[in-house]
Amino acid sequence: MDLQADKIELVKMLLETEDRDLIEAVRDLFKSRQEDFWPGLPVHVKKGIKKSKKQATCGLLTAHDEVIKKYSKYL
Repeated sequence: MDLQADKIELVKMLLETEDRDLIEAVRDLFKSRQEDFWPGLPVHVKKGIKKSKKQATCGLLTAHDEVIKKYSKYL
C-alpha cells in the first residue's frame, strides 16, 4: 500500500470508531511527535549542549576512536 492509501485507511478507521480513548490516544501521539523537547530539558543539560556545540564549532573535538583507545583500559 502506498502512503496516500495508508492515510485514507487511517482516516476511515478514525471516522468509523466511537472509541473516544482511541481517538484521544491518536491525538496525543500526534502532539507528542510535534512537541519540542528543548523547553523540557533541565538548565544544566541545556548549558552542556550549548557548550558542546560551541566546542564543535571551534574544532575542539576528539574522535571517538581516539577516546576509545585512550580509555579502553578502564572499560
